[in-house]
Amino acid sequence: MTRADEAAWVAALIDAENRAEELFGEVVASGLITPGITERELSTAIRDLAADAFGITRYWHKRIVRAGTNTLHPYRENPPDRVIAADDIVFLDFGPLLADWEADFGRTYVLGDDPDKLAVRDALEPVWLAGRAVFDADPDITGEELYDAVVAIAEDAGFLFGGDIAGHLVGDFPHESIPGDKIASYIAPGSTTRLRDRLPDGTLTHWILEIHLLDPDRRFGGFHEQLLDIRRH
Repeated sequence: MTRADEAAWVAALIDAENRAEELFGEVVASGLITPGITERELSTAIRDLAADAFGITRYWHKRIVRAGTNTLHPYRENPPDRVIAADDIVFLDFGPLLADWEADFGRTYVLGDDPDKLAVRDALEPVWLAGRAVFDADPDITGEELYDAVVAIAEDAGFLFGGDIAGHLVGDFPHESIPGDKIASYIAPGSTTRLRDRLPDGTLTHWILEIHLLDPDRRFGGFHEQLLDIRRH
């Protein structure tokens, strides 16, 4: 891969994430996150908005809309569909494909003024930024080491860490077909490969950092994810 190829790859990932962020902004502006509808209905409404306004019709992973107690569940679980309540906490985790480039973007929203729900929402980005700072400070950091670090950061902030991973590779679709040890594709326990190592074919790696915080009493949670190693701003 040439430097020009690598620059084009980075530009494509930035563009994909920028458009994902624009989609989430339009979801809020359109008032789609509202009490009285189910998670599935909200997911369908976002899917339709994404197709109509952004031309997004494909996703590389299942669309996640979780509210209330369902926000305690990590990605791999599939809790029953739930009606969004008037004072709920809601998170969205969407992985749209844009011109065959993967985006993975997650944000949390609070309906109402419950101080504990707001505390979870407001802690997510600072924990994410602290995790990125750990990554930035150690050029040899492994997936396991970064996972352990973000768990500790979450706990120091007064929350529990709800994910069995804290991120993953991202790239041209499908990144999950990359050969080799699958655990090396994740920021997770057992991932002892350095995150900045290239893949066996010499390809650069780019990463998503995801933070899943749980209320200390395990009543609800929140989620935040975006590109780790690439700065958009």
